[in-house]
Amino acid sequence: MFSSQQQLKMPGKMVVTFGASNILWMVFAVSQAFKMEIFPEHRVVAQIGDVISLTCSTTGCESPSFSWRTQIDSPLNGKVRNEGTKSTLTMDPVSFNNEHAYVCTATCGSMKLEKGIQVEIYSFPKDPEMHLSGPLELKKPVTVTCLVPDVYPFDRLEINLLKGNDLLKSKEFLEPMDRKSLETKSLEATLIPDQEDIGKALVCRAKLNIEEIDFEPKERETTKKLQVYISPKNTVIFVNPYTRLQEGGSVTMTCSSEGLPAPQIFWSKKLDNGNLQLLSGNATLTLIAMRIEDSGIYVCEGVNQVGKNGTEVELIVEEKPFIVEISPGPQVIAQIGDSVVLTCGVTGCESPSFSWRTQIDSPLSGQVKTEGTKSTLTLSPVSFENEHSYLCTVTCGRKKLEKRISVDLYSFPRDPEIEMSGLLVSGNPVTVSCEVPNVYPSDGLEIELFKGESLIESKTFLEDMDKKSLETKSLEMTFIPTTEDTGKVLVCLAQLHIGEMEFEPKQRQSTQALYVNVAPRDTAILVSPSSILEEGSSVNMTCSSNGLPAPKILWSRQLNNGHLQPLSENSTLTLTSTKMEDSGIYVCEGINQAGISRKEVELIIQGRENNKDYFSPELLVLYCASSLIIPAIGMIIYFARRANMKGSYSLVEAQKSKV
Repeated sequence: MFSSQQQLKMPGKMVVTFGASNILWMVFAVSQAFKMEIFPEHRVVAQIGDVISLTCSTTGCESPSFSWRTQIDSPLNGKVRNEGTKSTLTMDPVSFNNEHAYVCTATCGSMKLEKGIQVEIYSFPKDPEMHLSGPLELKKPVTVTCLVPDVYPFDRLEINLLKGNDLLKSKEFLEPMDRKSLETKSLEATLIPDQEDIGKALVCRAKLNIEEIDFEPKERETTKKLQVYISPKNTVIFVNPYTRLQEGGSVTMTCSSEGLPAPQIFWSKKLDNGNLQLLSGNATLTLIAMRIEDSGIYVCEGVNQVGKNGTEVELIVEEKPFIVEISPGPQVIAQIGDSVVLTCGVTGCESPSFSWRTQIDSPLSGQVKTEGTKSTLTLSPVSFENEHSYLCTVTCGRKKLEKRISVDLYSFPRDPEIEMSGLLVSGNPVTVSCEVPNVYPSDGLEIELFKGESLIESKTFLEDMDKKSLETKSLEMTFIPTTEDTGKVLVCLAQLHIGEMEFEPKQRQSTQALYVNVAPRDTAILVSPSSILEEGSSVNMTCSSNGLPAPKILWSRQLNNGHLQPLSENSTLTLTSTKMEDSGIYVCEGINQAGISRKEVELIIQGRENNKDYFSPELLVLYCASSLIIPAIGMIIYFARRANMKGSYSLVEAQKSKV
């Protein structure tokens, strides 16, 4: 395209060749003060994905024309916008296809100027990512991966991994690049942590070493503070007083375990099937009032983030020879407010002594009565403070035996209460509330709402209860009643699901019959004979309106101030011997408890045209006017005749001659 005789080296490695004719053209352009500038000058550096604009502007020419091209005539991959003496090439977003030398050509008549600019690209968008193959456990190898995403050109990338101020590993990526692409590069190193590493910083530092390009940042890093763990070990159990106990005795077991961070202690009991039943999350486990079934293997485990270590101990609880029975059984189900009597009886001992207490040593809140080989604990009325496991302790000589009974409470005293947010009106939404008062435990409650035999809403209350209390729970739903609902029954069914308890009733319900109102509508007025009447006539205005219940009819007359004057509550309003002042707007309203429907009619009373037997003011005015007009007409005729005789007529002259 260009002659090889002349070459001009452009910034950014761009070479433009000019022929002899082009040189003469440039000299001519300079002589005419036609100049051209390009911004940025020479070279621009852009990160892949960014937006850049190249601007070409001229002076000395009012209407230049512009064109853009790449040095190697590849596609522009950008949008050109020309405005007056300025042209802009925008690349959004910048990609590999934009890494070229670009030439802007400006033409003004026969004059032409060209300038070039080099676009260079790179990609270094994110800080490195650091990944560990697992938790840092003391003396156990772990792989550290330092990953740098979306780098270009990656052959200038350097990754360094440091622990504190010590360089663990460094890596450069000097292999040739087969093609232009965004590459994710990584460095891997093996770390064996020790106690001195606790609190040190692990640093992944990435550098993009392109000195000839000015961009920021050229270095990125990610830091992670080291947390070194030590798996639990040396777990031991201390038992006080002994591992062999008599029924009714108590034992305290304390467990300890070493590790970093300090292990949490968990106590469990090994079941017959080999599974563990969790008992406590405290280091000390105290068992009181031991029973035969409390015998078994108890396991202590120290647990932290990287492991666990356990040990176990066997407890043996020996049976006493006499027998203690407690009634009504191992469990009593009582409704709050009722009375409960717990009876402890002994066989095999003639003179036993009794004592009652709760499993957690809280106050009894009851009355104890002992007679011979029986002892009773009366709880009346039962309240939340009575919901415990109670222990009856029987001492016979040197032997002691305990029996336990659990008092579990519930409250389900009344049927649900159904409430409506308002009157049932066809087509109008109404909210139904089904409320169940004083329920316990409320997390076992289910409320269902039926319309007829159809379930329309249900709700369960499965949330955890923070405290023991009587709760009033409710279900609310909104529905739009129709006339078809009239006669149906709304049923609110409440069920208390406490499977392990035997009590009655476990469900309660309330019903409410539905009666759906229909607001007044289709209100109409029939006027007989007509709404336009002559004065003295009679008229019947009959109003009708549809609704449920049947609307009440109210007739009113609209006054000049807009207010309504009540007239009648009959469906037909009759006006006899009407007068003109009876004219006006009459209003009929159909009213029931569901609403109001209104209809208006205008009544016009006109005066009679014939058979008037009175002297009106209008007739008097007409009479007076005629008495003046007749003489005036005669005078006009008189003067007109005189004017005809003289050949002219002047009212002024006529007046003068008369005078």
